[in-house]
Amino acid sequence: MQPAAAMWYDRPAAVFVEFIVEDSKDVLVKFDKCKFDFSCVSGSDKKLENSVDLFGEIDPKESNYKHTVKSVLCCLRKAEGGKPWPRLTKDKAKVNWLKVDFGHWKEWEDDSDDDMSRFDKFSEMMNTMGGDDLPELDGIADEDSADGDDECKSFP
Repeated sequence: MQPAAAMWYDRPAAVFVEFIVEDSKDVLVKFDKCKFDFSCVSGSDKKLENSVDLFGEIDPKESNYKHTVKSVLCCLRKAEGGKPWPRLTKDKAKVNWLKVDFGHWKEWEDDSDDDMSRFDKFSEMMNTMGGDDLPELDGIADEDSADGDDECKSFP
């Protein structure tokens, strides 16, 4: 058996781990307080297995996963929300199958008033620019309406 490749990212209430396993079957994810286990059979009939001793504790009953054609996304609900995880594993040693998903990573730990101040300045600048000739934007949906903090709730 070999480990499945995975990417992870941290959020205030949960940690997300996405196993990149195309056309997988026989997916099994087991959540414990301080670790979780993942196994599946890949599309090429290779048995993949990962066991992760976690940096922090999770709530196994509130953690879950979503299986798609290309991956298995695990949502690990933190036992203590609001506490950042600088790494996924308890052990500081780097493992070759695990990478940080910088595309989803947000620096939420220091969401300070400074960010709001920058938003206020930007908003004020936009309001003073005029803009009577701006086109109508009816029907355009806000693609970033969800910030991902409650994604565990939307899983099956």
